[in-house]
Formats: sequence, C-alpha cells, structure tokens
Amino acid sequence: MKESRRANRMQRHHARRRGSGALLDMVSLMDIFTILVFFLLVSSANSDILPTPKNIKLPRSTAEQIPKENIVIILGDNNILIQGKKVASIKSAAEGDNNVIMPLFNELKHLAASKKKKPGQTSVTDEGVTIMGDKEIPYIVLKRIMLTCASANYSNISLAVSRKAIEKS
Repeated sequence: MKESRRANRMQRHHARRRGSGALLDMVSLMDIFTILVFFLLVSSANSDILPTPKNIKLPRSTAEQIPKENIVIILGDNNILIQGKKVASIKSAAEGDNNVIMPLFNELKHLAASKKKKPGQTSVTDEGVTIMGDKEIPYIVLKRIMLTCASANYSNISLAVSRKAIEKS
C-alpha cells in the first residue's frame, strides 16, 4: 500500500529528530539559579546570631529583645578573649586582689579610642559589650569583667544566652 505524503513527511521528521535526545531550556535554568544566588546572599547577610565557640555552653534565657552588635568578650578555654584576641587568663582574673582586670581594661580603652563616634551617640562606648561565657564560669570572674567594662566607660553590658522556649502554664 502506498503511504501518503503526510506520513512520509512525518517519518522523515522523526528520523531527523531521533538522535538529538532531550533539550534543556538554559534561560529558565539560569533564571532559577540567579534567584537562588540572590536569596542565599540576602539570607546570609541578615545573620543576627553571635558565633558561639563549640566549647562554650551558654545559659538559657527567655529574653525577648535581640542584642545589638557590640564588642564581644568570650570566656572559655581558660582564657579571656576580646574580639577573638587573648587578653588574659581566667585563672589570673579570679586570683587577683584588684577588681579591675588591667589587660582587659587596656584593650577596651584601645578599642574605644580606635572607634569613631556615630551620629546620635553621646560617646563611643554607648555601643556596649556582650559577654559570652560558659555557664560554669565562676561568678567572681564575671563580676570582675563587668566592673572592668564599667571602669572603661562601657555601661551597656549584655550577657549572651541561648533562647529557651517560654513555658505556658
């Protein structure tokens, strides 16, 4: 039986297309990847979480306010770190007779001198200090660090804690 012209044309067309396989629309794929990149950039830039070293277990709290960006003092591994730089040991801070830890005091004064005053601030030290310490840190060390911060004119002192869920009665 003789095939129609349309059937012959369809066979030729399918024979031509048989070896090429499936095609991807690269324009749509690039749009999706662009949106994904922008989403990741925006979501990573708005990180309000302080980096917590693995060896520090923060106490838990039900605080509602998110802390401002401050100078971070970390108490852990038997050292006192300010902005990641070791300034003193916890042992020396606990044993001394003086309530002011002089290496920490000097570093806080140095940081205050190097920062510029922003509009609306009464002083540079209005930014404050966040103390991030293990929950097992002795109270005397925490008290001396807070007194040192107050002596260096940092009156805005915050303690870093892990947020715990509010229990409803």
